[in-house]
Amino acid sequence: MFPAQAVGRAIDLIKEKLALYLQESDSVVITNIHNELNKSILYFSALILAFALIRGAFMYLMRQTLIVMSRKVEYDLKNEIFAHYQQLSQAFYKVNNTGDLMSRISEDVSRVRMYVGPAVMYFTNLVVTFLVVIPYMYSVDFWFATLVLMPLPILSYAIFRVNNTINKKSDAIQGQLSTITGFVQETFSGIRVIKSFAVENDTKQAFEKELDLYREKSLSLARTDATFFPLMTFLTGLSTLITLGIGGWLVLQGKIGVGTIAEFIIYVNLLTWPVTALGYTSSLVQRAAASQERINQFLSVKPDIVSLENAPYNFDKEIRFEDVTYCYPEKKVPALNNISLVIPKGKTIAVLGTTGSGKTTLVQLLLRVMDCTTGRITIDGRDIKNLNTIRLKTETGYAPQEVFLFSDTVYNNIAFGLSEDQPPLTNEQMVQAVKMAALSQTITELPQGLQTIVGERGVSLSGGQKQRVAIARAIVKDPQLLVLDDCLSAVDTKTEAEILMHLKSFMKDRTALIISHRVSTVKDADYILVLDNGHITEEGTHADLMHKNARYAMLYNKQLSEDTIEGELN
Repeated sequence: MFPAQAVGRAIDLIKEKLALYLQESDSVVITNIHNELNKSILYFSALILAFALIRGAFMYLMRQTLIVMSRKVEYDLKNEIFAHYQQLSQAFYKVNNTGDLMSRISEDVSRVRMYVGPAVMYFTNLVVTFLVVIPYMYSVDFWFATLVLMPLPILSYAIFRVNNTINKKSDAIQGQLSTITGFVQETFSGIRVIKSFAVENDTKQAFEKELDLYREKSLSLARTDATFFPLMTFLTGLSTLITLGIGGWLVLQGKIGVGTIAEFIIYVNLLTWPVTALGYTSSLVQRAAASQERINQFLSVKPDIVSLENAPYNFDKEIRFEDVTYCYPEKKVPALNNISLVIPKGKTIAVLGTTGSGKTTLVQLLLRVMDCTTGRITIDGRDIKNLNTIRLKTETGYAPQEVFLFSDTVYNNIAFGLSEDQPPLTNEQMVQAVKMAALSQTITELPQGLQTIVGERGVSLSGGQKQRVAIARAIVKDPQLLVLDDCLSAVDTKTEAEILMHLKSFMKDRTALIISHRVSTVKDADYILVLDNGHITEEGTHADLMHKNARYAMLYNKQLSEDTIEGELN
């Protein structure tokens, strides 16, 4: 308020001095009035400048307090959501798409930040300005203040309505942009398929259709914006016009001075932004409330996989499956039904089965990706539900059939699974892991060797190469338990034989669980189980199972014939 009052007093003083200046004829008096006028102008100019600097300093402190605080809240909230996401089970990710997950950790968190930062700041500014300025304006002249302030509530309501419309249209544009982004990402990820089927034109037309929707929604928003700013300018200018008109009439009546008009114009300008921000702030609060509710929906989801006792992980004797049954929530027939098996320490156990027999389900239960429906899995007699889950996975080297590689170097993809408490990876360990996974030749053929970027999802590598990277990733951890989940399915028989030869020496005195649909992969294991439709149909050593001359022997002879034909063709 002080700069406005200084301006008002300065104008009244100048008007008074000018009146005296014009009435006097004595040159000495005129000179004195002129000097006093100069001093007054300098004084009030310095005063207004000082007030501006003080206001700027406090505005800086206010923004440092509230806006910086809101950024820290945003930082903490994103970390909390991300950490919570990582604790949730696979079932959660089956019912929630990636776009929705990303939207809540980015856009929704940003809206909450806009509430705890700008919205709080603007609302506080509004309240303080109203409490200070409006009572003073009414103390000068009640009806004058009422008429001057009349357009401001209309301005606030109009901004609230228009801003809600803008927000709805902005959300629609954002949703369409997400659709376009997903379309483009999926197109480029499947560009090989698109080119193979020569459907580039169809894809382009589909993209243009989505882009047309985006253009229409963007133009609709632009038209709304085109009415918003002129409306705000008109209502703001209306208050200034009323101030000049009514104020001029009151000056002629002798009720107020000219300086008061200037003072009121500054007050109107002071109130315009807080009033404008009232509609904007109301919209921010509504959007933040909806966003926080969306965030809380996910934060309230409890992780299914938790350690009941967080007991220390020790594996000295055996892993035992005791009447384990698992049925996926969306299915009625169990994927595994009353499975019982023992994996002794230092032994290699193999599970053979066709697609859909339950092999991968068995591995996921062992790694506690999910928990069995009935029965239990124990390590040295202790239920794995009671063990430290992180330690269980850290001590296990796992190579899946479907490999996910990050858009990073080959080296970093292999070293991905190393935990922070493990010693730094040495060059000898990396070379050994690469050799055992039969990757040495592949690495030498890459342009930058181990430092070659593999591209998104390892697009620059073949299926077999990606599986071998996964094997190297499992080996380099130097794990107590090695789990290979059909990770040689995309590898040719010659490379498979080389990898198995290397693994045989690596798995000496280690525990291994090998899952496969190929008999050649499992025949050298210490003990073999044949899985079919979730049941163990046969078990024993390779010799025992061949002697029984049942399903295992049939698969072995069939695959042996196929390998012989393949060798002759090559």
